[in-house]
Amino acid sequence: MTSRPIAAIDVGTNSVHLLVARPIDGAPPEVLAREKAPVRLGSGRADMKRLDPVAVTRAVAALDRFRRIAAVHDAELVALATSAVREAEDQRTFLDRARDEAGVDVEVISGVEEARLIHLGALGSVAVADRRHLVIDIGGGSTELVVGEATVPLLARSLKLGHIRLTDRFFPGGIIEAGAVKACRRYVRAFVAPVAREIEELGFEVAVGCSGTAETLARMAGGDPETLTRDGLDAVVAGLATRARPSDRDDMEGLDEHRRDVIVAGAVLLRQLFKGLGITEMLISGGALREGVILDRAQRRASTTDALHHLTDLRRSGVLATARRYEEDLDHAQHATDLALQLFDEMSDLHGLGDYERDILEAGGLLHNVGLFVAHAAHHKHSYYLIRNSEHLSGFTENELELIGQVARYHRKSSPSPKHLEFSVLTTADQERVRVLAGLLRVAIGLDRTYRRAVKTVSATATIHRVVIELTTEPGADVELELFTGRERAGLLAEAVERSIHIEERS
Repeated sequence: MTSRPIAAIDVGTNSVHLLVARPIDGAPPEVLAREKAPVRLGSGRADMKRLDPVAVTRAVAALDRFRRIAAVHDAELVALATSAVREAEDQRTFLDRARDEAGVDVEVISGVEEARLIHLGALGSVAVADRRHLVIDIGGGSTELVVGEATVPLLARSLKLGHIRLTDRFFPGGIIEAGAVKACRRYVRAFVAPVAREIEELGFEVAVGCSGTAETLARMAGGDPETLTRDGLDAVVAGLATRARPSDRDDMEGLDEHRRDVIVAGAVLLRQLFKGLGITEMLISGGALREGVILDRAQRRASTTDALHHLTDLRRSGVLATARRYEEDLDHAQHATDLALQLFDEMSDLHGLGDYERDILEAGGLLHNVGLFVAHAAHHKHSYYLIRNSEHLSGFTENELELIGQVARYHRKSSPSPKHLEFSVLTTADQERVRVLAGLLRVAIGLDRTYRRAVKTVSATATIHRVVIELTTEPGADVELELFTGRERAGLLAEAVERSIHIEERS
């Protein structure tokens, strides 16, 4: 059976890229189309807190064109945004325009998730999985670093250092003023030093560079374009330092026109990474974020899960690792989550949600009590904070992590309200998702009130005015407290599905 192609769109700080590829079992994906649109979303703004309005229009136009190309190939479309959109205070404006004008739902990913996908993409391009390796990707707004062994990331970090960010700060307009290179080096060194210590503790045998900055500098250094040595990089940096203006770099071999203003910052940054991390030679990978998205989505398709649990191995392992880290009672959390998932499936015709929301519910259920690690009082709020700030929840986008955190936050106490800041900034659709999923989880947690797993399974029947939830219980078990608590906590679910909720023990 032929696999459906996947179209990966990377909305970066510098450019918007499209890769359309068909996954092939046991072989690299078959590339069907590649496109690139330089847009400079984060250029010229104070520390990238606001997106350039003209650049937003260019990016939306690129997304519309890329969506049409993906449709020609009947490809599954996955669009991810990185540093510029991730940090922008007005990201919602861009995301809304992308959806409304281009018909593309763009998901914002965290720096750590970006690093994970880049690592995956790099491994698909260079044969380094048999050695401990360091992968570096310099983007316009951030730099991702991953130390990996085989296909497992041992450390993933995202630094707020990028060639556009540094150009705006130290080389406005791409012009080198007196002292600018020295000041940029000093600034970069301060960011690199802490992560250098972490990487030194782990060690690595081979370094890999991804994306346009590394590829460009390798071409400019001459020799093998798939390898960049420290001596070659030093020579490029020295040559750039003598060309103060972008127009002075017109004749530099291997330098594309659209990078002439930002290459100095990129070169200084990579040179400091070489120095701070002890790199003498770097392999250049043709694979990065987009290729990682293709491989990740193909792996998700191939993953086998049981009938109840749909989280992929990667997502589930991250959720369970986080739960264990914060000493979650996994027996109770797992059983309450199972009951919530059963209710989700039983009421699917009523709430109309799908696998996307189901994954949110499963993760939120498993993590709903992690806030107890901080304190019992207001632990639901602590759960939200820990979920939103965890570095172990791999495979989720920023929006998914926000929804997971809010489902956990509303598993008890007050209902979601526009008075709550985090809830108020969600889209209307996401607010409805949180209400339904938190409502289901509240009931399920109530049905394991005594932590005895006395309620084995649940089923639900809906009519125009009511939902009847029937419980199958352990023989001879007293579930009076479970019935009372489940009924007491059914208010949010009743509001979300606009029906009264009746909970009964099956006779």
